[in-house]
Amino acid sequence: MHELAQLLVDAISDWGYLGIFIMMAIESSFIPFPSEIVLIPAGYLASQGEMSIVLIMLVALAGSMVGAFTNYYLALTLGRKFLLRYGKYFFIKEEALLKMENFFEKHGHISTFSGRLIPGIRQLISIPAGLARMNLAQFSLFTALGAGIWALVLVLLGYIIGENQALIAEYLHQITLGVVVTLVFVGIAYYFYQKKRA
Repeated sequence: MHELAQLLVDAISDWGYLGIFIMMAIESSFIPFPSEIVLIPAGYLASQGEMSIVLIMLVALAGSMVGAFTNYYLALTLGRKFLLRYGKYFFIKEEALLKMENFFEKHGHISTFSGRLIPGIRQLISIPAGLARMNLAQFSLFTALGAGIWALVLVLLGYIIGENQALIAEYLHQITLGVVVTLVFVGIAYYFYQKKRA
């Protein structure tokens, strides 16, 4: 584990901000690639004075938006039937796509924000948004907010804890659980807000 962590730190140090941008764009598209292995080492490098947190956040957010727009326009142009039939060749399984659609239909446009904070959902939540032809300005805003919060959590985790993988694993689990609980309360509040408006 320590050797893997050091390898990732070295890779990000060598590739710099361009490497973070490319890896975050891949992570936010349909290719499964965990953002933790990019942003936590980047946060550690920031703690050593080798990178800037502000620049890490900017390139991470830019990469996340590129990946999200890729999924959005892929769904918008190809459509649901194509994705159900050929999605498996692009790492988009039918059951995952149906789960995303259910999540989007149940929680509405705010799911584009909340979905970005839930591992396993965050990468693909842009697809049902594209299928539903969600307003692009709303999609961009909610995606940027969700992706930005998640990136900041990971970068700060790397900055504070550094290379201690055991602590990172422990705190990441707790943070993920905390995010899910918070989202439940946000969802309840949003439901009652919508009900009151109706």
